[in-house]
Amino acid sequence: MTASTAEVRTRSPLSRILANTAWLLGGKGFSAVCGIAYLAILTRSLGLKDFGHFSLIFGTAQALIALAGFETWRVVIRYGAEFVHRKDWNRFGRLAMACGLMDAAGAMLGCVIAFITIYGFATTLALNPAYIDTAFWFSCAMLWALVSTPTGIVRALNRFDKAVYVEAVVPIGRLTAALLIWWLGPTVARYLFAWAFIDLLEAALYWAMARHLCPEAVRWSHMRSWRQTLADNPGLVRFSVMTHAGGTIDALLRQGPLLLVGGLVGTSAAGLYRLANQLTQAMAKLSALLTRSVYAEVAHVKVAASTEVFRRLALQTSSIAAVAGLATTLLAYFLGADLLRLIGGETFARGAGILIPLAVAGSFELASVAFEPVLHSSEGAGRALSARIGGVAVLAAGILLLPGFGAERIAWSVAMGSAASYMALAALAYHRVLRTKNSNTAEATKPA
Repeated sequence: MTASTAEVRTRSPLSRILANTAWLLGGKGFSAVCGIAYLAILTRSLGLKDFGHFSLIFGTAQALIALAGFETWRVVIRYGAEFVHRKDWNRFGRLAMACGLMDAAGAMLGCVIAFITIYGFATTLALNPAYIDTAFWFSCAMLWALVSTPTGIVRALNRFDKAVYVEAVVPIGRLTAALLIWWLGPTVARYLFAWAFIDLLEAALYWAMARHLCPEAVRWSHMRSWRQTLADNPGLVRFSVMTHAGGTIDALLRQGPLLLVGGLVGTSAAGLYRLANQLTQAMAKLSALLTRSVYAEVAHVKVAASTEVFRRLALQTSSIAAVAGLATTLLAYFLGADLLRLIGGETFARGAGILIPLAVAGSFELASVAFEPVLHSSEGAGRALSARIGGVAVLAAGILLLPGFGAERIAWSVAMGSAASYMALAALAYHRVLRTKNSNTAEATKPA
């Protein structure tokens, strides 16, 4: 592991980002193909109404994960990059296992919130009474299947190549399960059980991979030293709170609109929205991949390289992401309806009006891929959070003020919220990089 890491560190930051993204893209390209296939099976076997129920339950679970999760992968990378650079595996291990404890605490809290939400507000969420128990247990399983900390360990070590193999378990497992369930008899409960089991399997494999890559760090004994972790990493609690709040806000942007469509418009509309949203995410997959690569690399560059390299890296990745975002929007505009018809059938082709604004939202998210890592690595997590809050405020204003009613109105509100977040993040990141550059210039010219 040490030799491989040393070899990786000799390349330029951008080349490492592209190499890591290439590894992820290879795995995610395969995942995208599998994803489209099992999504087609779900939509065609369940039909619009039951697919809507599946979507609402899945969306509720994802929202609960965001509420209870602590985005610990960001914490591991933000504070662990320096320890990895110095090969201080004891401190890295204490940090990683403390984050694992945070994940476990979040899962327990999430189960309590799930019980209150699902059994107390099932009618508001438009959940079928027959699926309430299933929705609760599915949400609990997904909360415990969170792989945030081991993901952070693998990314901090820059072993994106290894992560590809573990993450392939989910698309392969879901496609295999979808085919088997389609043959045995499709039901919402069977699909949800399969999805939960596969995600729990991935979580176990991810922890095993983290242990294999860095056995010095992934040890039970490090869990007893969580107090020392706080002493080793000043500002960790504040950063965790900020990133958790940011993840919650991000969940409002991602899952909130789906739940609103289900509650305000109906289950069938939620099914249309979910399929359009899934297709948009598949087309904008590069956003998530670049975020993973950029976040890790920015943290390492901040520790080991000059401010000029740091600034250039942010500009290069932002430019690449902006071009990819434009391509995503054009693809949705010209081929969106045909893709929806191909996947779900003629009934789902009506979602084309939802797909285009969601693609616009995805393009803004993609274009801003470098901004949040830059702010997080420069003690600007609070500023990143304020930008996300501004986006949610614009989204809410759009829902209230835009003419018309229905899923398309909500989708355009999501696009407006994403645009607002992009502009705020861009301004804040530019100011942060410029200020860092000016302060370093002043330091260099100061007389001895």
